[in-house]
Amino acid sequence: MSDRYAYEQTVDGFGTVGIRPLDAEGDADVVHRWTSEERAAFWGMNGLTRDQVAEIYAHMAGLDTHHAHLVELDGEPVALLQTYDPAADRVSECYQVEPGDIGIHLLLAPAGARGARSGWSALLMGVLAAYVLLGLDRRRVVVDPDVRNEKAITRFLRQGFEAGPVVTLPEIDLPDVFLPEKKARLAFLRREVAFPDAR
Repeated sequence: MSDRYAYEQTVDGFGTVGIRPLDAEGDADVVHRWTSEERAAFWGMNGLTRDQVAEIYAHMAGLDTHHAHLVELDGEPVALLQTYDPAADRVSECYQVEPGDIGIHLLLAPAGARGARSGWSALLMGVLAAYVLLGLDRRRVVVDPDVRNEKAITRFLRQGFEAGPVVTLPEIDLPDVFLPEKKARLAFLRREVAFPDAR
């Protein structure tokens, strides 16, 4: 494995997927471009400047519970992955957190990105599931897409996630963080479901 990546996996016929910590300043241009697009409205960063995006991810880099990663395919950025400890997140007010849970937020690159072809998101999500469940040794993934984000919900369910309840994530208003209230569809993927042969 390259020193550049925290996790790396080669998928036949697809390429090598590498996951590395996001560089808040160095990756700000690409992340700002993605999060500014209309399709990324549910990400909650539409209208922010490049520097504001960099500032948000610099703040996250100082946290022990929330982490941002850039996902690359053969060295080209294809997704933004955020992982977090659900017990330290507002989602914990909406479901019973279990030991070994990990939360993720995922923003895929625009359709024109390298590797963006039929079936690529499923292959990519398979690698990301391997990273969080096997690489980070977690028992269950929780996601909380906006209930209106039908594309994301469908993508997770197709990947084997089990639909959970519709919940209202409370507003967070802190000096460093503001998150508006959000109606979300929870969904869960257990390690034994995703990787039945893994111990």
